[in-house]
Amino acid sequence: MKETTQGSMGGDSFVSDGTDEGFCLVENFPMLSSQAPPVLRDNLDLQDEDNIMKVDNGLACSEIGEESTQFSSGVNFQVNRRSVSMYKEILQCCELDIHRNDLKREKQKILSYRPGAWIEQVGGLKSCDYDIPKTTCLLLVGPSGSGKSSLINRISKVFEDDKFAPARAQESYNSLIGDGTYFLQEYMIPRDSNSICLYDTRSLLDNSHKDENIRMLESWMTKGVQHGELVPRNTDNKILRESLKLKGKAYKKGYCSSDTRKVNFVIYVVNGLSVLKAMENAGALETEYIETVVSTFNCPFVSFKDDKPVLVFTHGDLLSPSDRALICAHLGSLLGIPPTKQIFDIPDCDCPATESAIIGMLRYSLVHADRNFPQKRKVMDKIIFDSFRLIRLDIIPSVLVVRKISLSLCMILLILGIGVAMDLAENRKDVARLKLKAPRSSPIEWHKIRHIW
Repeated sequence: MKETTQGSMGGDSFVSDGTDEGFCLVENFPMLSSQAPPVLRDNLDLQDEDNIMKVDNGLACSEIGEESTQFSSGVNFQVNRRSVSMYKEILQCCELDIHRNDLKREKQKILSYRPGAWIEQVGGLKSCDYDIPKTTCLLLVGPSGSGKSSLINRISKVFEDDKFAPARAQESYNSLIGDGTYFLQEYMIPRDSNSICLYDTRSLLDNSHKDENIRMLESWMTKGVQHGELVPRNTDNKILRESLKLKGKAYKKGYCSSDTRKVNFVIYVVNGLSVLKAMENAGALETEYIETVVSTFNCPFVSFKDDKPVLVFTHGDLLSPSDRALICAHLGSLLGIPPTKQIFDIPDCDCPATESAIIGMLRYSLVHADRNFPQKRKVMDKIIFDSFRLIRLDIIPSVLVVRKISLSLCMILLILGIGVAMDLAENRKDVARLKLKAPRSSPIEWHKIRHIW
């Protein structure tokens, strides 16, 4: 008999046949999952949507006379009809079947990807009209302890089919001792390819240092990223600065600098455990974590026009399926993105559900990266010319402006022409004067120099 268990929140899951490979959630962590507040898992499951009534203030009531339905165990937020509906939709996504053949086929699409392969030919433009890089660069950002380095190792293992390969990215065991990644690190996926690269970055600070976070994000998104580049902060103390300076010198000794890559899309990583704690408690640290996530996720520099980053939450292997669904729904509501399409639950475990979530997340990122490749300069010039022509034909005030510009240009050219002509005329006069003033040479008197012969 098959049992259904949760996979990713990005609309993926799988049906396990009872083997260890299929189960990585409650079965592997029975004590941890039992310690989670049961009301978080059961309250929404047991509530019938028909018993929930919407009142004027937008809150949900389970019975007449009650102002709102609240979670117990310290959860201080109220559930409305939409939240309940989204929660049920996320749980229903977990009932989809994921087969090995489907995973293999979808993985092959990622492995055969080349930058620009998924460009949409819209607006009369073709692939040749875009400035396509040799490598699509995906930037991982997130607060400290979110699991960026662990996610890179998990992704690398999926696409290299080598469960025994050593970890590529250095993971932090105790975030209180260090700050994790200090130097930008580039990882090709897979390592023998040059089509996709992931960049591990230094962790974002809490929201009290909002300006410092924006400065780092602006630098990465506008100037590009470079493998091995040190990421200093203005908030670093003197000891840390000296240590990083020495590390940087040792690293660059005999090292040839790499090319600077333009970031094509952003993957935002958060810690699912930290989000759940913030949902249960209203302490200063928990509130600060959520404020940091919201502030940096909505930073204009990490978005491409209307495309916000894809969101990944980690450490789901330490939570129950219901808690993970609740976190996903809460993050979607908090950040204004669809939980079943743009949020991916990627725990640190080997199972088809995790593999499916990774493939889905990369597919989403690469499609949106291709869609936002910049257009070539000649295409932009053509667009500007066409727009300029339409303005001249359709808008009367603009016609006057264009005529004024053309008249001014003609006047400038005329003045320049007159100046050049006058200069040439003056030069000719000077030459004539020199010819007039030059003394004539006297004729040679041959009879006086006859003795020379």
